[in-house]
Amino acid sequence: MKIILQKAIAMSGYCSRRKADESIRAEQVRVNGELATIGDQADPEKDNISVKGKSLPGPEKKIYIKLNKPLEYTCTNKSFKGEKNIFDLIDIPERLFTVGRLDKDSHGLILLTNDGDLTQRLAHPRFQHEKMYEVKVREEVKNPQAVMNKLMKGIDIGEGDGTARIKSIKYLQDRVFIITLTEGKKRQIRRMFDWVGLRVIDLQRIGLAGLGIGILKEGTWSYLSREEIEKLKRLTEDDKPRSRTVKK
Repeated sequence: MKIILQKAIAMSGYCSRRKADESIRAEQVRVNGELATIGDQADPEKDNISVKGKSLPGPEKKIYIKLNKPLEYTCTNKSFKGEKNIFDLIDIPERLFTVGRLDKDSHGLILLTNDGDLTQRLAHPRFQHEKMYEVKVREEVKNPQAVMNKLMKGIDIGEGDGTARIKSIKYLQDRVFIITLTEGKKRQIRRMFDWVGLRVIDLQRIGLAGLGIGILKEGTWSYLSREEIEKLKRLTEDDKPRSRTVKK
């Protein structure tokens, strides 16, 4: 069955749908020897699709994994001497994409998959998928409601990143907040809490796109269940950019 070419390329595991679009525009893609253009379709089971002269394999078995990332691990497909990498924790040969990266000082839930199309839809900020974090701060929180009001209102975190917002926030106790974001600017949570005079000393992602970390122990991973995979696909199959309400 013919499908949009970008999706066929992503299904092969070669790259994300967005990168496939860029390759087509750069005239690097051919279908059965013919130069491809935006809007073309292909049957990944029957047509020969090549990128930069290299034929792509047919659709591979899709892999969906959740990992409880420990501190001090990087989230990149590149390896650097002396650095610990999350892919050192996963003993499978397939090349995977990371959904929802965390910096070295943060830990918690990360999704990994070879489904390039799903990766693009989950990771792109325009789709505004929810990410939930448990945040512990160093200082005593004397007026939690005032802090939450400031963070919910939105803060200009500088460095050209503009206003950062939190979708929801709840104060538990013992200097711990539970927050939900639909955006992912660089070190956003730490920078927002710095702005209200609180230093983050522990940052753990506990939810991503409707999935929870559950009882997964730190440094371990598991395949997503059929129900979890279906939940992700339902969440993304009709994704459209969601407009943000502008307060007047």
